[in-house]
Amino acid sequence: MPAFRPRHLGALAAAVALTVTAPATAATAAEAAALREVLFVGNNWEGTADVLRSTGDLAKIGRINVIPDKDARMAEINADPIKWIYFTAIRNGVGEGHDQFVDDMYTTPDGASVVVSRPSFADVVSINLSTGAINWRFPVSGYRSDHMAVSPDGTRVAVSASTSNTVHVLDISTGKQLGKFTTGDKPHENIFTKDGKYIYNMAIGDVNTDTDAPWLDWTKGDRRITVVDATTYQQVKVIDMRPKLDAIGLTDYSDAVRPAVFSPDESKLYFQVSFFNGFFEYDLATDKITRTKTLPKNPATSDDRTTFVNDSRHHGISMSPDGTKLCVAGTMDDYATVVNRTTLQEGPLVTASKPYWATVSGDGKLCVVSESGTDQVTAIDFATGQKTVSVPVGDHPQRVRLGHVATTWTSPAS
Repeated sequence: MPAFRPRHLGALAAAVALTVTAPATAATAAEAAALREVLFVGNNWEGTADVLRSTGDLAKIGRINVIPDKDARMAEINADPIKWIYFTAIRNGVGEGHDQFVDDMYTTPDGASVVVSRPSFADVVSINLSTGAINWRFPVSGYRSDHMAVSPDGTRVAVSASTSNTVHVLDISTGKQLGKFTTGDKPHENIFTKDGKYIYNMAIGDVNTDTDAPWLDWTKGDRRITVVDATTYQQVKVIDMRPKLDAIGLTDYSDAVRPAVFSPDESKLYFQVSFFNGFFEYDLATDKITRTKTLPKNPATSDDRTTFVNDSRHHGISMSPDGTKLCVAGTMDDYATVVNRTTLQEGPLVTASKPYWATVSGDGKLCVVSESGTDQVTAIDFATGQKTVSVPVGDHPQRVRLGHVATTWTSPAS
């Protein structure tokens, strides 16, 4: 079992204001051929994103500043008492004493820009990867932006506005809102189905309160999965995990669905919930939880729920492209592990300090987890369950996403 290690508290990086450029355009065939796949790592507390090779050694190839307009944004916040109150609340609550400058990010189809959600600034911005300048900015409703998802064709992004119970869907090239829909309390994860027809949103409720005991679970709000038509943005159905957990005797378990991943045929959904060291398998056809997997606890980790970061004991789950393996980030238990999807048997517990996300490398061979406690990303081989490499990144990495940049791309001057 990995030993417990204290979280690292790093300094925030300085930012430089840059000029605004025109929006990125759709990729031509020639441009698409000139792209390379990379991994973007969002350094939440620092306001940067590191760009890594998407396979093998995950070597760092560049870095971008995602808050070049920090001075302008801070001036707006300081001039508005309500915005200032929310900005401060984010810092002292979900930010663990730090500002949240980057949550999620996706590149445009032409690889010219990266679109970033910035929780503390309550917005989404598109940043030109060549110049570092802002193409467009979309302020979300309410006072905090959160997780995003990109459509299969890469033309739209869905972003959760967590304080207004809304998801905005934007044109990735122009920032124009194409639609929006309402959700449960505190929308979090978003997933497009692979055919692009539906969007799943997971609302996690209030995760920054100390009313964490099971008998106080009702105070956490309306936790549910909202499924909408990705063309009309009208609600198709709501999935409430509360009665499904109760039906299998798990009445004390939270129904706040956190990170989730579909099986390749989208017949099963694997998801994590608040406070639980493990995950569930949900069958979409029968509308039932079919299996529960409890993963090991680190004996050095307290079982006091109020000590879990934003209620998430485990936060981060991905699946190998062939659907045979799951990779789980055991956030508060300081490990990550590969799990056989057929048997649900976990492999070696790979030591990782507060791993906060899990994704898949470009070639599908590796699970890549962000270690927010030691400011690095670590790759684990799906085949062996063993660690292959760790790469240093910026302060408090969280989301890790595949993207594309020009083959000749280098970091813009700051």
